[in-house]
Amino acid sequence: MKRFVEGLDRGQSTLFPASLDDYVAEDNPVRAVDVFVDGLDLDQLGFIGVQPFDTGRPSYHPGTMLKLYIYGYLNRVPSSRRLERECQRNIEMIWLTGQLAPDFKTIADFRKDNGKAIREVCREFVALCRKLELFSEASVAIDGSKFKAVNARDKNFTEAKMKRRLERIDESIARYLSQLETADRHGDAVPEARVERLKGKIEKLKEEIVRLNAEMMKSEDKQISLSDPDARSMATSGKDTGIVGYNVQIAVETQHHLIVAHDVTNVGSDRHQLSNMAGQARAEMAVETLEVVADRGYYDGEELRACEQAGVTVTLPKPQTSGAKAAGRFGKQDFVYVAAEDIYRCPAGERLTYRFTGQEDGKMLRRYWTTACQTCALKAQCTTGPERRIARWEHEAVLEKIQRRLDQDPNKMTLRRQTAEHPFGTIKAWMGATHFLMQRQHKVATEMALNVLAYNMKRVIAILGCRTLLEAMQT
Repeated sequence: MKRFVEGLDRGQSTLFPASLDDYVAEDNPVRAVDVFVDGLDLDQLGFIGVQPFDTGRPSYHPGTMLKLYIYGYLNRVPSSRRLERECQRNIEMIWLTGQLAPDFKTIADFRKDNGKAIREVCREFVALCRKLELFSEASVAIDGSKFKAVNARDKNFTEAKMKRRLERIDESIARYLSQLETADRHGDAVPEARVERLKGKIEKLKEEIVRLNAEMMKSEDKQISLSDPDARSMATSGKDTGIVGYNVQIAVETQHHLIVAHDVTNVGSDRHQLSNMAGQARAEMAVETLEVVADRGYYDGEELRACEQAGVTVTLPKPQTSGAKAAGRFGKQDFVYVAAEDIYRCPAGERLTYRFTGQEDGKMLRRYWTTACQTCALKAQCTTGPERRIARWEHEAVLEKIQRRLDQDPNKMTLRRQTAEHPFGTIKAWMGATHFLMQRQHKVATEMALNVLAYNMKRVIAILGCRTLLEAMQT
């Protein structure tokens, strides 16, 4: 055919390059994977099988298997069965493994048996980024996101779900008995065998529900998952939506958007994760002080105090949870604290003085109020009680410092969104709709470490170029 780009005749003999190395360009990212793994001390990192046995069938070197997985996650091929196929047809994979083609079970077992070591490899690449001076700014954004586990919603039970399930069973039984009574009134004979079989199925179902309910009540959080026992039902940002999965935490440095630390938890709330993630980020970046920006989901007094004591400067907004403000009355933020006099100044200009200190939910709270509320013209806009009382935590100054920090630089929240949310979107797109492939929290953590390693490696190649990264790793 004319006027089209024509391919070669499949029967035509061709002269291929004599060396397999000629098929892979000098700046191909697969070379970065090869050099990076060759530079690791796999024995010290804890990989199994680095020292081979004297007898038995020879095994694959852990370095080869690690290269295979890193390349797979870089190219969105996380499945062991798909990796097995790629080893047989992908020229880059053939070059990387030296024409080795492990079966899928061997590939899967390597990831399963070397989880802790693989997570250490992710940290080694972060250390390489630090060596390349990519963490020049000691500033990170911390965020969390929910990732789906290998556990359908129907295979997860909470107290509310169990109650609804029992109610549906009772409704089904009542409906079935009503149908039997109707059939009797019309003289329709229902086979006895069918009646007994259905009654048996109902009893068996009720026994199963009772057994699951007993197991659920034994768990600490009154929740049970059948496919992945560690997965938990978690609310998401959408209204009345949720998934069964894990809460993944990341700390992303704000200059190059590299993930410096990450963690996988099965706790749906971010409220108690701030100091942990900030501490990990500071250790990985090897800095004494660190600036952290996060969203209001991390707001917790004790966590913020722990960060301030550790030299971590936190900026985040306070959640608007005031009942008075929601009802159209003055909130606590409308009262000004005067530190020099240890009083609060109310919107009407009155002084709320210190009265006593009490403990509530494990916190020492100082109470302030004034007797002038009875005759105040703004009382209806302030309180429905005899007087308006203000509680002040003994470490409230820490929270006020954080609020002033946010007021002085409100663009920090824009920086947080630009920094922390993009990595999550990218990684979820790579993982696909099902997200995690493995079960149990420690295995899921291994899978996440490989995704983070692939993300960071792609970012560094985009920033420095593959040749520069290769030169840095070879020096």
